[in-house]
Amino acid sequence: MFCFQCQEASKGTGCTIAGVCGKTSDVANLQDTLLFVLKGISWYNEKLRKENVNPEKVDKFVFDGLFSTITNANFDKNIFSKKIINALQLRNELHSRCLAVNIKLPTRLPDFAYWSGATVEDFETKAAEVGVLSTKNEDIRSLRELIIYGVKGLAAYAEHAYNLGRQKDEIYAFMQRALVATTEDLSVDELVTLTLETGKFGVDVMALLDSANTTAYGNPEATKVNIGVRKNPAILISGHDLKDMEDLMKQTEGTGVDVYTHSEMLPAHYYPAFKKYSHLAGNYGNAWWKQNEEFETFNGPILFTTNCIVPPKSTSTYTDRIYTTGASGLEGAIHIQDRKNGEMKDFSQIIEHAKKCATPVEIETGEIIGGFAHAQVFALADKIVDAVKSGAIKKFFVMAGCDGRMKSRDYYTQFAEQMPKDTVILTAGCAKYRYNKLALGDIGGIPRVIDAGQCNDSYSLAVIALKLKEVFELNDINELPISYNIAWYEQKAVIVLLALLHLGVKNIHLGPTLPAFLSPNVANVLVENFGIAGITDVEKDLSIFMEEATF
Repeated sequence: MFCFQCQEASKGTGCTIAGVCGKTSDVANLQDTLLFVLKGISWYNEKLRKENVNPEKVDKFVFDGLFSTITNANFDKNIFSKKIINALQLRNELHSRCLAVNIKLPTRLPDFAYWSGATVEDFETKAAEVGVLSTKNEDIRSLRELIIYGVKGLAAYAEHAYNLGRQKDEIYAFMQRALVATTEDLSVDELVTLTLETGKFGVDVMALLDSANTTAYGNPEATKVNIGVRKNPAILISGHDLKDMEDLMKQTEGTGVDVYTHSEMLPAHYYPAFKKYSHLAGNYGNAWWKQNEEFETFNGPILFTTNCIVPPKSTSTYTDRIYTTGASGLEGAIHIQDRKNGEMKDFSQIIEHAKKCATPVEIETGEIIGGFAHAQVFALADKIVDAVKSGAIKKFFVMAGCDGRMKSRDYYTQFAEQMPKDTVILTAGCAKYRYNKLALGDIGGIPRVIDAGQCNDSYSLAVIALKLKEVFELNDINELPISYNIAWYEQKAVIVLLALLHLGVKNIHLGPTLPAFLSPNVANVLVENFGIAGITDVEKDLSIFMEEATF
């Protein structure tokens, strides 16, 4: 195996024996082979799309397969073996479909268009030929992987939107075109152009998901969320999928079972549609990486709807309380099947399990506030503009992104604590857990931590920035007194970064480390063209940021 797609890449270069995330080498190899076959599917489907005969099921298969390979999403080798078998079958169907509609195929097909295997051993053997290191040129490899990781982020958000009935063929077509492009002999300049185009579709898919979420559940509202516990048995829902949240809330209503959100599901509390459920009890715990200890004390079953799984330790007592669904998976966990014919997922098993469990142990008390997506901020626009014009707010810091277990991430807590009192944090994603429980106060009633929601709600932060640019009649988004100090971990953060670059945002600081998949030359391109930089220490970085524009 070789994997360097996340921030925890071993020694800052890549994982070669097992993933720091907990991924075993066999799972990593199967993921590489699945990606290889998805490129073949995309190659055929591009040709069919030009003839307007591409089967709809292909798009979902591709983005679902990509989503399952995101860091911390799926650790089940049996699921990946089945996915590869199904992928080979679908690819062969597409080959036959091309011939049926008289599409001329080359005499010599690309390897991904005809290779076949039948066993796990076949699949692992192929992975050694087609993995990341099969691209020998370091810069080409770097750009290809940057595009692929951005496309994986696209796939995650596309799946969430799809689950809420929102589809966009242009996004699916781009994902497949981009996958195929990473197999072609493109120049560095062509790959850089494709990288920025990936960012453009990142904006599109986040806008699609924002519309899907708000149409289904209303615009997020400023909300105080309880972080203590009640006395009922409960289910803890983790991940990101709001449609799964909706199905679970409906099925637990009146059962005596409470529901708590975990990590990136916290923003569910902000949507009006979920406020009607009296058994939505609060948020339990912190960011994903603390789950080994926090799941022990929760006592009830845990439902993973997407990525952000940490495989339990051998000594963990909650292993038999883990359920997965959607693109997520874990060996030994009970997997809840997808919806059929538009019906809800069947959560009856996890609900009955919860009824037999002890109530959660309280690990903290109090409230946290969030719900400041773009509509809510626009509702407060006059108040914010007045605070800016009066000098009460001098600067905004965008501190969105991911949290993680590295000790160096204490930097973000210290940064928040040391920021001048006339500055405000704009955040989204689980990075907020580094500072959303600090007593940072407010500025004239405006919280100093403005939480827009999940990682995909970084879109709201871009919309807010563009609105401020309009309000203050500026020509360039980079003239705003907004500094970007973003933490990253996995591929959804990659597509957020590419989306910001597409929007023209410059001078983004990225930490706690720069991606291992950026070769020195590619990193230099990002530095020279976009001012991308790493982080150093809090005092030095604050000094740099405060030298930039202020209101």
